[in-house]
Amino acid sequence: MKELGFVVRLMMKEKKDMVYSILFGFLAGLTSVGLFASSGYLISKAALEVPLYALTVMIALLKLFGFTKALSRYAERYFSHRATFTILSNLRVSIYEKIEPLAPGIFGRYRSGDLLSRIVGDVESLQNFFLRVFYPPIILVMVFLSTILFTMFYSVSVALILIGGLLLTGFMVPAYFAFKQRKIETTLRERRGDLSTEVTEFLYGFRDLKIYQRLEDKEKSLVQAAAGYVSEQKRESIYSLYSHSTNILVSQLISWIVLALGAYSVGAGQMDGIYLAMLVMISLTVFENATPMAILPIHYEDSRRAAARLSSVFPEERIERDGPSLCGTLDGDAPSFSMKDVSFSFDGEERKALEEVSLELPAGSKTAIVGPSGSGKSTLLQLLLNFYSADQGSIFVNDASMKDIDKESLWEHANVVLQENHFFYGTMKENLMLVRDDLTDGEMESALGIVKLDHFSLEDTVLEKGENLSGGEKQRLAIARALLKGSTLWMLDEPTSSVDALMEREIFNHLYTEADGDTLILISHRLTGLEEMDQIIVMDQGKVVEAGGFEELMKAKGYFYEMKQIEKSVLF
Repeated sequence: MKELGFVVRLMMKEKKDMVYSILFGFLAGLTSVGLFASSGYLISKAALEVPLYALTVMIALLKLFGFTKALSRYAERYFSHRATFTILSNLRVSIYEKIEPLAPGIFGRYRSGDLLSRIVGDVESLQNFFLRVFYPPIILVMVFLSTILFTMFYSVSVALILIGGLLLTGFMVPAYFAFKQRKIETTLRERRGDLSTEVTEFLYGFRDLKIYQRLEDKEKSLVQAAAGYVSEQKRESIYSLYSHSTNILVSQLISWIVLALGAYSVGAGQMDGIYLAMLVMISLTVFENATPMAILPIHYEDSRRAAARLSSVFPEERIERDGPSLCGTLDGDAPSFSMKDVSFSFDGEERKALEEVSLELPAGSKTAIVGPSGSGKSTLLQLLLNFYSADQGSIFVNDASMKDIDKESLWEHANVVLQENHFFYGTMKENLMLVRDDLTDGEMESALGIVKLDHFSLEDTVLEKGENLSGGEKQRLAIARALLKGSTLWMLDEPTSSVDALMEREIFNHLYTEADGDTLILISHRLTGLEEMDQIIVMDQGKVVEAGGFEELMKAKGYFYEMKQIEKSVLF
């Protein structure tokens, strides 16, 4: 039940609708029992040729019960579903608020299809928690106890039989099937995640699958995943039907026992025969409230698994502070960064992407981080952006621990260009206005001109993920967004790797002018144009192997010098 703790806390925000749902559900159940009980009593009474006024009163009472039952059932459905929809809305907002800060690094831990399955399918599964799991048992117990107390006035033995029926249909039978069904639910949820993952990868990788003639193999995997999911759904449905049938069978057996015991009591003179039909009708009706208990184990296990899968996406971790707090936010001044013995590895990998990295990035400095592919340059930048948390060591921003800094505040004051930048379906203008809403057309056109994209108009269409743009155009559009943001921290990861050398030099000249006095961190595999950097950090296999100014590193004739000589021989 602890997995559902956060769902229950969100439910408690809708106390009013929850109380109304329980009260009207109890009233509907009680009037339903009263309706059939009075019907049985009326049938028996009418056989004795009682006065007409007595029958008139009973008929009026039946109509009252019928009207009250319909009205209270409608009210129960109205308030319970309104509560459910509001709880779902609160749940979606809560999930988004928790998952949104993890978004930059969450795909390192989850495949996109599996993540989609969790935040869509699992949230939808939780809609049944209140409707099918939380309040039906409360109504069941309330109606049963009220009925048993009423029945005791006429036959204590029948009341005891009803108590036994309550225990069997309300708790023992559902508990048995809940235990049996747990494995099925686990497998079903895994199959759904597999199917979602296969569909997502099939759609994203369709072009490459066609090029490499592997489309048929992937289609077979997709069909197998779909068949596995359908098979588990079928097993779940059969098991659910079996549980429901067993519950109905037990309730019918209890009613037969009530009839037999009542007939014996009447024959032995222990009970007036006029009440026999009433008690039997009560038995038949009161177990209708136990029917939802037959499917309760399914929905409970489904909700529990869904909550557990959602909770695993945003585990609660204890945060240890490494330094003084900076009140959680950054101001608009150029920040400084420092790393002390930082090590990091991605989830599920033993190899360390970074190992005991220590460096200082003073405020207002320009730093280039270079090294061969796979040396850990981009990973280091992602840690400085707080996309990931270091496994060991400490990261400081303005002498405050990175763990004390609000991520939103850091990103708000950063002009970021990554190796892969997302572009939304829409226009050039809409993609540039991600920066802020008060941009003017003149500012946007000027930024496009700086990055040599002035052949585009602001109203030109940009397809999803920028599919109609070349690699170089995507990078230049991302740089234009960074220029328009104009913050005091620049974090650039291979921003011009797809741009020709002449255009790259023009763009960098403008960037250096714009970033004068700002903190600039440049990740690059190219070694040209680094003379203007205050310091160059050279990395290899996750470690810092050299650091210093351009002239200093060239005079040292170490790793950077060798890389520079190789680059010269290749280019010239």
